[in-house]
Amino acid sequence: MKKILFGVIITLIILFSFKYCDDSKENKVELQESSALIQQQIKNVGKLVVTEGHFSEVFNYKNSKEIFGEYFTSEKKALVVVNAEVSVAYDLSKIEYKIDSENKILQITNIPSEEIKINPDLEYYDVQSDFLNPFEAQDYNKIKESVNKSLMKKVENSSLKINAKNRLISELSKFLILTNSLGWTLEYNSNPVKSLEELSNQTFINDLQTAIN
Repeated sequence: MKKILFGVIITLIILFSFKYCDDSKENKVELQESSALIQQQIKNVGKLVVTEGHFSEVFNYKNSKEIFGEYFTSEKKALVVVNAEVSVAYDLSKIEYKIDSENKILQITNIPSEEIKINPDLEYYDVQSDFLNPFEAQDYNKIKESVNKSLMKKVENSSLKINAKNRLISELSKFLILTNSLGWTLEYNSNPVKSLEELSNQTFINDLQTAIN
């Protein structure tokens, strides 16, 4: 009787051991598959997100040069019409992240800075100058520099950057949807992000703006 009871106990131990090993393997495979799926999603999202806009502006350029002191002044001027294509982009292939498979956490550690590109088309009208104060290369360079500064201010004060950040948030939300569906946690700056509302609320956007500015 003791031998039979001992045999039953040994059999149960062996069966439990096999079951535990099988469960551990399944869990490990599940974690590996989830990690691979998250990495693939990051790769799919890792693209260039571009928001484009168009700006138009008219500049009056003037430059005066004193000749023979204050007795004679030579002036040159021009009317400059500017049409510019502007883009605000985020290269999401530069997102830095960590995958903690054991604790099922996707940590976003760094978001790439925005890239602003301004392509102005300048047309010059009513260009006036004289022999003593002619238009030179440095005048055109000054005009281009002033135009770019003015356009940059317009971009900063426009909705273009806000729209670009909203598109960025939209792309990042895909990480949240995936991690939630897999039972993982998404973290940004070591803070858990649990919902789309939390992802797009003002606090998160401010943190995002601080990180990428």
